[in-house]
Amino acid sequence: MVYQSTRGGEENVSPSLAIVQGLAKDGGLFVPKEMPKLEKSLEDYAELSYQDLAYEIMKLYLTDFTEEELRYCINSAYDDKFSTKEIAPVVKKGDSYYLELFHGRTLAFKDMALSILPYLMKVSCKKNQIQEKIVILTATSGDTGKAAMEGFCDVEGCEIIVFYPKDGVSPFQERQMRAQKGQNTHVAAILGNFDDAQSGVKKIFSDKAYQEKLLEKGYRLSSANSINIGRLVPQIVYYVYAYCHLLKSGELKAGESLNVSVPTGNFGNILAAYCAKRMGLPLGKLLCASNDNKVLTDFFRTGIYDKNRPFHVTTSPSMDILISSNLERLLYFAGENAEECKKLMEELKEKGKYRISEAMEKELKDFYSGYGKEAEGSQSIFQTYKETGYVLDPHTAVAKVVADHYAYEQGRRDKCLVVSTASPYKFSQTVLKALKEPVPKDVFEGIEALEKLWKEPIPAPVKEVEEGEIRHSTVCSVEDMEATVSHFLLS
Repeated sequence: MVYQSTRGGEENVSPSLAIVQGLAKDGGLFVPKEMPKLEKSLEDYAELSYQDLAYEIMKLYLTDFTEEELRYCINSAYDDKFSTKEIAPVVKKGDSYYLELFHGRTLAFKDMALSILPYLMKVSCKKNQIQEKIVILTATSGDTGKAAMEGFCDVEGCEIIVFYPKDGVSPFQERQMRAQKGQNTHVAAILGNFDDAQSGVKKIFSDKAYQEKLLEKGYRLSSANSINIGRLVPQIVYYVYAYCHLLKSGELKAGESLNVSVPTGNFGNILAAYCAKRMGLPLGKLLCASNDNKVLTDFFRTGIYDKNRPFHVTTSPSMDILISSNLERLLYFAGENAEECKKLMEELKEKGKYRISEAMEKELKDFYSGYGKEAEGSQSIFQTYKETGYVLDPHTAVAKVVADHYAYEQGRRDKCLVVSTASPYKFSQTVLKALKEPVPKDVFEGIEALEKLWKEPIPAPVKEVEEGEIRHSTVCSVEDMEATVSHFLLS
């Protein structure tokens, strides 16, 4: 397996080098030259533990890792850091299946990939004889930052720098990041939104002179965002695991189609589902669920991607994104034309919009797009709890709304896996409001109030955040992001 840039500037890159680089030198994203196929039957996969299944799937993409190296990465990541041995349990509530991806240290789906990325990075650096300190530079809309810092905290040979939008994350998410421990962790709030943070990080990655300056000082930039192929590959695993779980439990028959509804921001999570389908997993429609920032909904319905629109701050902040970076990979897969992909990305940069060809549109037939308004998300939380006693976080609620929209449009309810991306405890005040309960002003009082109502124990990491000392207080403008990186590393 070798990787190439979506924009054509790099080819035949080894998996380990693609992980270390994060972003291709031409600004593109790494994609596999050929999509691998599942090697065993789903019945065989269904008998495996999460760790063993992860090995079977990831070895197809990370072919320059030995079995010993890859199993070391997997077993180091998916251990007692997760509060359940299943790692990613599937629960049935009412007529929906929920894939719970929030049992890791930071209570969000980002843990699934960011628990393993530090180990993949460590092995990859050794393979490529890289001596410099790796600097993980990332932008976050709420969850990636904390999960990345948790994963890379005090990892030898690494520094990690996270930028987040000052008023664009939940109070709990901000507290999580500002209380992060570790001598190698650095956090800065920017005066802008997530797209500003993401664009600022990409600008630093494309500044060759600045990267040379850092190399001279012994630092090499890499990324923990979902633009890194080391983030995307581990996410494919849990779709295969979920399908096999439903197969083993008798909820699905072998080969039966399963729709998937995914709350979508940067497009990495749903892209992993697309990759799983391309590998041979019998997934049906991939429901791309957006909130009021519905740039993806409009794209799938019109073929036009246009970020020139108002930015909405919502109660599902991880989806408050107008530039979905991983969509570039889908554009490449749809056309397999690096020149066309590069042209579209240049149009996005220059004009803030682009239109794909009719031929490319036809290749996106696996997707259904929809969005949930704020009021619909709240209603979904309320209705689901009243009917089943199950509590959704605001992001999962949007995915449920879109799954319901799709079922209504089709006139039938096909089997659907709703991807549950965060613990409701991370958004306790929003959830309590949706449930028409009193909402305490203090976020931790809100968490306690939700526990009394829901009766699910508060996860241990919540207490750690509550008691943790605030260690990070840097705030900067978008224009000063590069200077802030220099301050963290060189001063």
